[in-house]
Amino acid sequence: MTSGPFILAAGGTGGHMVPAHVLALELQARGHAVHLVTDARGLRFPGLFDGVSRTVVDSASPGRSGWRSLPVVALSIWRGRRAARALFRDIKPAAVIGFGGYPALPSLLAALSLKLPSVIHEQNAVLGRVNRLLAPRVGAIATSYPQVRRLNPGWSAKTTLTGNPVRAEIVAARAIAFDADAPQLNLLVTGGSQGAAILNRVVPAAVALLPESLRARLAVVHQGRDEDAAMIAQTYRAAGVAADVRAYFTDLPARIAAAHVVVARSGASTVAELAVAGRPAILVPLPIATDDHQTDNARGLAAAGGAIVVPQPQFTAERIAQALTDWLANPKALATAAAGARRAGHPDAAARLADLVLASGLSS
Repeated sequence: MTSGPFILAAGGTGGHMVPAHVLALELQARGHAVHLVTDARGLRFPGLFDGVSRTVVDSASPGRSGWRSLPVVALSIWRGRRAARALFRDIKPAAVIGFGGYPALPSLLAALSLKLPSVIHEQNAVLGRVNRLLAPRVGAIATSYPQVRRLNPGWSAKTTLTGNPVRAEIVAARAIAFDADAPQLNLLVTGGSQGAAILNRVVPAAVALLPESLRARLAVVHQGRDEDAAMIAQTYRAAGVAADVRAYFTDLPARIAAAHVVVARSGASTVAELAVAGRPAILVPLPIATDDHQTDNARGLAAAGGAIVVPQPQFTAERIAQALTDWLANPKALATAAAGARRAGHPDAAARLADLVLASGLSS
């Protein structure tokens, strides 16, 4: 059962779907067929897996309901595993690659039951719950960070640092020179596709506290929720700062490439993109993230000198105004931070992961 396509098992969030999509493009470029197995949420991301065969299977997560939801969750996963087994018997995949999260679990369980080559990829600096469950049994583990919390040292022989695959537009941004002395300084604020309420409140207020000499040179791109847009725009306008405020930017990679500083959450894809592009960041980890993985992600970039990590309770207008001033008013410090972020990047992550996947699938 090694002649068919490579199965990519991902769903739920963009943090899982984007690296799976980038790997799909890399495998296709090398002449290999791919097939996406996902959940209903995995179909909602425009521009991902266009033209790729896909199958939706049942899955579920205990979420915040805890043990009370376990019977329903277990039934959904069992149904998903059964559907995935039937699919795999039909299309005879070369290997199955999971990207963490509960949507990947049924496919990996099916692959293991059929003794198919299996690989898991961990995007975060903490091994996620599903990947912790699967790690002892899969053939290979790919990581995005040199140090991954909750990764058992006993699995080191089958663990490879690949990095987290990012979109081609982000890799291209790496080639764009970072000009810390530019007449116009660009600030990008992004809390993800849904925005982040605290960023919407604090960052405009912080910008208003900047010295007038910096505000005169500053242009802001702010991705924030529609319901906050008027308040955000008014605060920037009152501070005399040009701002483009929207709920969603289709060209976010280009905005990252143009940025001198980014203020963001520290999800896996965000941190990977900032590192590959080489853009300094003020990162505010989401406090309720599972296993506090966003703090670990942020610390990785900060250790390279490319980020300042501000825990949410300390995320105040005064604190952010000072951090922005320290960088924007000091071109040398800003350039040093950009270089630090760049050193942490893995622009060849998709190629590294594809190499690992092909070695696992084609050598079996």
